[in-house]
Parts: sequence; C-alpha cells; structure tokens
Amino acid sequence: MPLFAYQAVRRDGGRVSGQLEAQSRAEAFRKLDRDRLQPISLVQQESIETNGSRPSETDKSAPARNIRLSGSQIILFTEEMSDLLDAGLQLEPALRVMEERKELSTIKSVASALRQQVREGSSLSSALRLVSPSFGDLFCNLVAAGELSGSLPQLLRRQATFLVTIDDLRKKVVSALIYPSMIFVLGIGLIFLFMTYLVPQLTTLFQKTGKDLPLLTRMLVQTSDLFSHYWWAIIAGVVAVVIGFLQLIRTPLGRGWWHSAQLRLPLFGSVLRGRYYAQFSQTMANLIANGIPLLNSLRLMTTATGNVHLRGLMEKVVDMVGEGGSLSRALQRVGEFPPLFIDMIGVGEQTGDLAQALERIGRRYDKELNIKIQRLTSLVQPVVILVMAGMVGLIAYSIINGIFDAVSGLRPG
Repeated sequence: MPLFAYQAVRRDGGRVSGQLEAQSRAEAFRKLDRDRLQPISLVQQESIETNGSRPSETDKSAPARNIRLSGSQIILFTEEMSDLLDAGLQLEPALRVMEERKELSTIKSVASALRQQVREGSSLSSALRLVSPSFGDLFCNLVAAGELSGSLPQLLRRQATFLVTIDDLRKKVVSALIYPSMIFVLGIGLIFLFMTYLVPQLTTLFQKTGKDLPLLTRMLVQTSDLFSHYWWAIIAGVVAVVIGFLQLIRTPLGRGWWHSAQLRLPLFGSVLRGRYYAQFSQTMANLIANGIPLLNSLRLMTTATGNVHLRGLMEKVVDMVGEGGSLSRALQRVGEFPPLFIDMIGVGEQTGDLAQALERIGRRYDKELNIKIQRLTSLVQPVVILVMAGMVGLIAYSIINGIFDAVSGLRPG
C-alpha cells in the first residue's frame, strides 16, 4: 500500500506531521479529514516493489509544472472554475472543459496539468501547488478549506471577487502615478537638454560681452559646465546610488527599513496603509466565513503579507492570539492599526460575528481608499507640473536675462 507523508494543521491551530498508508491520495485526504486535520502538504513516498523495481508507470507522463500566470489570468481561471462548478459540473469535467479551449493559452495548459493530477487522486489544492507557483499559499489553502468544507464553488466565487477588488486597487494606484511620472521624466529630459546643449551654445556669447552676468545666469553656466564635462561621473553616481539602494533593500535589515519607510511616506504612505487595512479585512472575512479558525486565518494572512514590516507585526499578533488573547487586543498592542479599525473588530468579537464585522471594515476602508486615491491623483499631478514648470521657467528666465545683458553689452557706448 502506498505511503504518504503529510503536514497538517489541527483544529486548535497546531501543526503536525507524519505518515499514513492509503490506496490513493483521495483516500489519504479522507483519512486526514476524519482525524480533523487540515492538510498543508501531502507527498507520496517513493516505494520499491518486492521485485526491486520502482513503480514509475504513472511518472511517464508527468504534468507540466512551474507554469507562470499573470494576475488577470488567475482571476479569469478562478471565475471560470467557479462558474463551471456552480453549473453542477464535478471538478474533473470542469477542468476538461477548460482544457478543451480552442484558443491556445496558459490557462489551458494549467487546466490540463491540473486535470492530470486530479485524475491521479490529488486534491485541487495540492495540484495547484505542484502546477503553478503563481497561485500562492493563501490561494491554495483557501481551496483546501473549500474542499474540506464542501463549499469550493462559493469560496472560488468569493476569492474571484476579492482578487478583482485587489487588482482594481492596484490599477488605480498605478494609473494615478502614470501621468505625473511622464511629466517628471519629460521635464528632467528637457532640463538635461538645456544644460548640455543650449546653454553651452550661449556661453560663447556671454563671454564676449565682458560684463558680469546676473547671479542666476552665472550659476546656470557653472552648472552647465559641470554637466558638459562631468556628465559621465553624474550618470555613474546615479547608477551607483541606485545599485547600492537595491542591494540595501535586498538585505533583511534594509528590506525591513524600506518597507517601514514606505508606510511613512507623505501622501503615498496613507494609501499603502489603507490598502493593507482593506486587504487584511477582506481576506480575514473570506477565511473566517469559509470555516477556517481565527488562528489559522491569521497565519495564512501573515504568509500572504508582502510588506516585511507588517509581516513582523502580524507574527506578533499570531503569537498573542495563540496564547489566548483576543484579536482586537493583539492589534492594539502592536500599534500599527487605527483605533476605529480595532474598535470595530472588538464589536465583532463581542457579538460573535467577526466575519461580518471584518467584511464591514473592508467595505469601509475600500471606500476610504478610493477617496485617498482620488485625492492623490488630483494633488500629485498639479504638484509635479508646477515643480517641473518652475524649474524649466527658472532656467529659461536665467537664459533670457543673460541674453539681454549680453545684447546690451554689445551696444556702442
């Protein structure tokens, strides 16, 4: 009988590992479910037949692995899978429908690999981990919870809605910064053109007059000389600073400092914090509403947090909740979450409906985030335009003022 090594989570949040014998992966999952264990990983151990040969017949057609999917492709896969399961199809026929797409796409390849794994007895969550790393631990654990609770279609529908919401937030932030970034780059390019081409052409005229140029014009000429003769050093310095910064944030200490500093940036910091509050609330509501215990939900949320600073705070929250503390008290002690956020969670704990309270918090901070993004869009654009226009205007004024002085110096006495 095949032997399976597993890692799982108990109902109280503790992790266990061990081995069990089962005829197939499906039977192994059923045994873990009977023991009230939520599987994290289940790997079949290599076995040797009595004649010394390895049973590798099923390995001849190994499915594709490490298939990369974009965010939009993950959303499309989740929506289509939930639609097919809601229509009454079982998992394997639903994957076959996705596999039989006429157009060639990455989703078709993923569905084919998943279907092969499922036909061999794997659960969908285990197959997702094997086929594509793009789904992530949070997505796979949510699918595992849906399989155990029998609510996989509803969970996939909820997860698709959540992914669309997060993707919309990301697109709003990016779109808010596109136009100011273009203005900034064009302004820097125009200033560089002035300093390296136009001002050197006028320097000869300025020198022939023999007059003292205005202060702004002298500063402009000196800066232009610096750009003209040492442009290579300036570019090398900028490149060195960028490379040094990238190397710094790759270290654990530097990454923690940078992620913490991002949350303190003017204008952008409040947007990043609001985005995390909305994502935290919506994700936790999704997990708890689908029957995952609070401590397990917090652990999943911690692993899905990309900000190292916030992840460290969430690890402290997990430890405090694991010791028997309430979620609201733990969030209050770490000090990163706003008082209103903590108060609403406390109300949910008192009423016994934490999932509903978290969902209300998510909707509230989602609205606030949209307002912040609109303010950021309306404020950043004119600020960038005014700053760049001021710099270009100052250079133009210095050039024109110098030209007027030069022309007056060429007049006969």
